[in-house]
Amino acid sequence: MDTEKPKLSHDGLPTSTNPGGVSSDDKASSSPMDEKAYYTKTDVESTQEPEDSDDLVLADERDIATHVITIEDDPSANPWTFRSFFIGIGLSAFGGVLAEIYYFKPQTVLVSTMFLAIISYVIGIFMETVIPRKGLLRYLNPAPFNKKENAFIVIMASAAATSALGTEVLAVQRLYYNISPNAGSSIFLLFSSQLLGYGFGGLLRPILLYPSKMLYPGILPLVSMFDAFFKDGSNATKKLRLFYVAFGVIFIWELFPEWMFPLLTGFSIFCLANPKSADFTYIFGGSNGNEGLGILSICFDWQYISGGTNPFAIPLQAQFSNFIGYILCLVVFCIVWYRNIWQSQNFPFLSQTLFYENGSVYDQLLILNDKLEVDPTLLAEQGLPFYAATWVINLLATNLAMAATFTHLLLWNRSDLRGAWSWATPAALKQSWATINFKFWQDDGMREQPDKGDKDIDPHYKEMLKYPDAPNSWYLMALVISVTIALVVIYKTDSTLPWWGFLIACILSFISILFFGALSAITGLTFIVQPFIQMIGGFLHPGKPMANMYFVLFGYNSVTQATLLLRDLKIAQYTKLPPRAAFTAQIVGTLFGAVLNFILMNSIINNQRDILLSVEGTNIWSGQQPQQYNSQAVAWGGLSHQLFAVDKRYQWVAWAYVVGLAVPVPFWLAHRYWPKLRLNYLYTPIMAYYIGWLCVGINSSITSYFVVAWFSQWYLRTRYPRWFVKYNYILGAALDGGTQVMVFILSFAVQGAAGTSHLFPEWWGANQGGNYDRCFFVDT
Repeated sequence: MDTEKPKLSHDGLPTSTNPGGVSSDDKASSSPMDEKAYYTKTDVESTQEPEDSDDLVLADERDIATHVITIEDDPSANPWTFRSFFIGIGLSAFGGVLAEIYYFKPQTVLVSTMFLAIISYVIGIFMETVIPRKGLLRYLNPAPFNKKENAFIVIMASAAATSALGTEVLAVQRLYYNISPNAGSSIFLLFSSQLLGYGFGGLLRPILLYPSKMLYPGILPLVSMFDAFFKDGSNATKKLRLFYVAFGVIFIWELFPEWMFPLLTGFSIFCLANPKSADFTYIFGGSNGNEGLGILSICFDWQYISGGTNPFAIPLQAQFSNFIGYILCLVVFCIVWYRNIWQSQNFPFLSQTLFYENGSVYDQLLILNDKLEVDPTLLAEQGLPFYAATWVINLLATNLAMAATFTHLLLWNRSDLRGAWSWATPAALKQSWATINFKFWQDDGMREQPDKGDKDIDPHYKEMLKYPDAPNSWYLMALVISVTIALVVIYKTDSTLPWWGFLIACILSFISILFFGALSAITGLTFIVQPFIQMIGGFLHPGKPMANMYFVLFGYNSVTQATLLLRDLKIAQYTKLPPRAAFTAQIVGTLFGAVLNFILMNSIINNQRDILLSVEGTNIWSGQQPQQYNSQAVAWGGLSHQLFAVDKRYQWVAWAYVVGLAVPVPFWLAHRYWPKLRLNYLYTPIMAYYIGWLCVGINSSITSYFVVAWFSQWYLRTRYPRWFVKYNYILGAALDGGTQVMVFILSFAVQGAAGTSHLFPEWWGANQGGNYDRCFFVDT
């Protein structure tokens, strides 16, 4: 039986004047992450000191960062090797090409960071084994493959293995507006839009990267896997054994739900009991895209259980708020649908497309004139488009959460954010001007060493201080160059976005990175802020869908890129990869990937234009993603005043932003007067955001996700803390890795990624002609 012990001697909250951390305010206004943690011990292990105990229950981010991840560094491990660049550039080319190809595929496959880490490890060990260390060949294989090389490769390849949002804008221009910017303008557009967020994110490192509180839970399985691969000792051997066993088991298992037995994607006893009810499909179905809410459906496919957030990694506090949002989502969706709000029953239950009032798909091109602006006469002929009601709730919930994030963090974490504006004080500006080195290439990057007795500073950050930093001047230069280039290309590419609109997008981006980046770093749950940015752009530039696309490109893509940069820098901090190596890997991967994205985009559009413009596409090529991006730009950029303004059909989508500012206030006030209620345990933005969670995709995995999450973050963490510390995150990594490798293979072998799909023969567990969970198929 667990017994309560005195408080730990550390709370993991460095002061805001220290680059390694932040300070907390008074107890009433601090979150549970700010309070000193309690630990428990098992009776048989009660003789050890708290800090040294293997039975410490991890209660906050600092506990996790210091007990799960290796703090020790090997300064002799060199990431600057031929092997690192050779494998990194090779996997960057692979990921960049594949990401762009799949942007134009009917089936989206993402090249995951875990997949890249495993493949790079295999190739690195292979090169270490087969290349002799004699003569000139010793420069190709100077030493055993090390953790820093693996981290360097993963950061470079993951930076390239995305389809840059700029190619989406260029694709829409070519497909729908017959505008083809020249190659130079296009490539510089990609460079500026990809690096703009890097500049913002890099300057916010002291707030969003260095403190222990900024945990980035999603990367813990990856880093735990690195530790198991490269750390000597019996614990590492046991971790590796668990990793290989779990990897192999899930690798084989995924054959069944992904191909042979797809009923396992969503097993619903309700649908099996009543396979002829559309209502049962909407409520209990969820094994297929946009099928239903998947209530109490059980999923055995780890690809969907893990999805973008590994349940072994997300802290319990975030999961609890997520769960409340999920329950609210079920209630709100059912009320909106069955009360026929916004004429919801005229349209599919779950959909993201624009519709005419009769339920047919809306043709947005019929309302634009030759200047690519909304023509009032043409709009009157076609009528205003409609959304599926559940998608409206998603937009509304997103805006509600966006606004709630500002208030929540200012109330509960204001001291954490205060340092983000410390540079703007007159004294700080004067000091910066006096010490700035305009010869940024001469900056040695060495940072001030903290006092040896400072227990507040993050231990991983402290280990990194021995290496020269990629100084702020580097990121500032990236920002200045990106802004300068962007101001030129928005006119060269016929964007219709004015210069002042671009600057407003940059300001929105910076503010969003600060607030939503902090929330993501703490909780591991990332908000998609595109609807918020798109709404602001729509009201600023009414009737201009093209301007709206570019506004979103710079306002939203910069947030995404900054988040990715900070995530990768946290990987570097955890693995002790020198900052300048991480900076180099990110810049090389990003620029190389952008060029490959552009080349592939042009080639595919040149050869598949007619198919990409068709609604159906083929099983090889599809224009569904540029179609959706264009339709959203038309709705927000062209019709924001007609659809979302005061007294219009979807006015509450915009009003939600005002309401959201007030959402956290009652919880904060109640906690001040009744702290025993522990309302500070709730993340109100997460609760609000997940009210619109189930609006798209496969929803049969939600029950299984929460079961696994609570088993890991509550049961194992509190009942078996020693096992949790040693094996929880490596198990999550193994399940992700094995699944993603098998899914990647199946995508090409049988699921049509190579051109032709080969479905498993029809049988009871593979209902190829309908929904896999055997719910009634609703033909929308």
